[in-house]
Amino acid sequence: MQDVKSFQEENKELLKLYENFRVADVRDGMDWMGYHHYGSLDPEIRPLFRTKAVGIARTARYLPYEGPDPKVTGDEYTEWMGWYYNTICTYPWFEEIQDGDFIVLDVSGVDVGLIGSENSLGALIKGARGFVTNGGGIRDTDEVIMQKIPVWSYFVSQKMDQCRLQFDAKDVPVALGGVTIRPGDIIVADGDGVIAVPRKLAYDVAKYASHELSNDKINRRKKYEELNWELDDTVL
Repeated sequence: MQDVKSFQEENKELLKLYENFRVADVRDGMDWMGYHHYGSLDPEIRPLFRTKAVGIARTARYLPYEGPDPKVTGDEYTEWMGWYYNTICTYPWFEEIQDGDFIVLDVSGVDVGLIGSENSLGALIKGARGFVTNGGGIRDTDEVIMQKIPVWSYFVSQKMDQCRLQFDAKDVPVALGGVTIRPGDIIVADGDGVIAVPRKLAYDVAKYASHELSNDKINRRKKYEELNWELDDTVL
């Protein structure tokens, strides 16, 4: 079993390998390794805004809250809410975030804003590169976009967690968009959606993704020159 130090060192190496890849390059690399029908999350999982992120999967799973709903309002509800967040809908994975993590949240398809403008900033401070979820999972979207926090989800949500979600597990395999994502897998996301690379394939996929990206740059640069366009980072 790989020790923590070597795992973290490998994370840094993999992040460097993948930092310039587009989702399309990684998709091609997966095809080269025979995984034509695996890795790409449901295309309905879309970015909140046009952006790109690459990271190492840190997973957490939430289940629909079983109830009962509280029979209190006002100040009594405030007190109940404190109990709820301390015992039911907890965030034990949050304090474990490391630089380079891509937060993968299985929220069982629930319409709820598990992530918002404040806690996403906290995750960013700790080194999170982005978020992907299989529900709403995100609210306060005007601020999240302004803060340039990368998020991919099925939809946005107005709703808080209480009476909607309960924490189940962290650092476990989760299913998002038809793909199993395990802790430590490589996540690449951009305007084309999200792709997850099983860690066991990461180096081989990177090899062929690199070939595809290099060929694309060479061929596109030639066309830029034919069009008399100024060269940019995508062709250099």
